[in-house]
Amino acid sequence: MGMGQTSSDRRDVFADRLLGVAEFTHAHWFFGNLYEAIVKIPDRVAASAASSELPRTPFGAGSPGRYYAPVAPLSAPAAVAALVAGWKHSDSRPWLIAGAASSITGAAATAYLLRSVNPKLFFSPQPLDEAHRKPLLKRWYRVHALRLTASAIALAAIHHARTIRLRGNG
Repeated sequence: MGMGQTSSDRRDVFADRLLGVAEFTHAHWFFGNLYEAIVKIPDRVAASAASSELPRTPFGAGSPGRYYAPVAPLSAPAAVAALVAGWKHSDSRPWLIAGAASSITGAAATAYLLRSVNPKLFFSPQPLDEAHRKPLLKRWYRVHALRLTASAIALAAIHHARTIRLRGNG
């Protein structure tokens, strides 16, 4: 094994690194979701008319997609991988389970929004009229509340599991 490091030690280092990635990606996700809700990004993007400066596309100016795309897809896989890698540590296992389950819940809510709500609400050639936009925004914010809650729980659970691990108790 080289320089006195056992296979178990390497797995622990790998698990610790996965927890670091999971914590970072979930912090990015949570605070991005919180910002979106506070400043009402969906209302602004949904009401904006298409132009050469502001195309109505997932990665156009004003769309949060460009900020989430580099990191968000890593969140749920990092949480699940951290759970698998850290399974043998009984002290952190419940926190890893909670983190992975919450992350998967948030990812499912995001997938629903991306497939069912966002295309109609944000990416139609022109903004929807108020009568069609309002119910979609209401649905978007309801699902977003679930997503925000799931990302907060995942972040807190992963942070706690990582803290246990860093203290050497997990």
